[in-house]
Amino acid sequence: MDVLLIAGLWLDGSAWAGVASTLRSLGHRPVQLTLPGQGDGSSSATLDDQLAAVLTAVDDASDKTMVVGHSAACTLAWLAADARPDKISKVVLVGGFPAADGKPYADFFELRDGVMPFPGWGPFEGPDSVDLDEEARRAFAAAAIPVPEGVATGIVRLTDERRFEVPVVVICPEFTPAQAKEWINAGDVPELAKVKNLDFVDIDSGHWPMHTKPAELARLLAELS
Repeated sequence: MDVLLIAGLWLDGSAWAGVASTLRSLGHRPVQLTLPGQGDGSSSATLDDQLAAVLTAVDDASDKTMVVGHSAACTLAWLAADARPDKISKVVLVGGFPAADGKPYADFFELRDGVMPFPGWGPFEGPDSVDLDEEARRAFAAAAIPVPEGVATGIVRLTDERRFEVPVVVICPEFTPAQAKEWINAGDVPELAKVKNLDFVDIDSGHWPMHTKPAELARLLAELS
């Protein structure tokens, strides 16, 4: 199985190293995508640039691809399903949900000098970071790549209703499947409310299971193939 791994804010493709290693050992073909503006040194990248990189990876795959988005990049994975519904076997959302059409991609934190730097651990205290020790937190913060303003404030555009035919699985780390279903039923995630084949899988971790539970996350992904 071809598996495209898209990390969330402040991360590059190396965040998936442990996941990719286990997936390869299980016979799959993972691609750890480093997004424009998040690892290539460009601070002028836009959301369109990141989506173009995702679609290039989908188009380059030898077969239909399972696209895995983490956190904010759940929206990128969903944008890929919108643009390539016939080339994606499944969308897997890890610790996040897709933004709706017309909404900003990820304007969650303060912008400074054209980028959105990692805001520190304050906003992530509690379930998000409970399984990260001090050393892991320091390493994460030191490696965090500021997200270009053109990415964070980019507007999501969805155009093809066939995206709702693509199977979706929500992997629930710092929240439970029951909570995710409640949010969707309450209208907080309108895109997922329209998905025809929607499943939920629990994983006992904080917001970054690729760091704290990479082998377990990889096995879950392999089971979804």
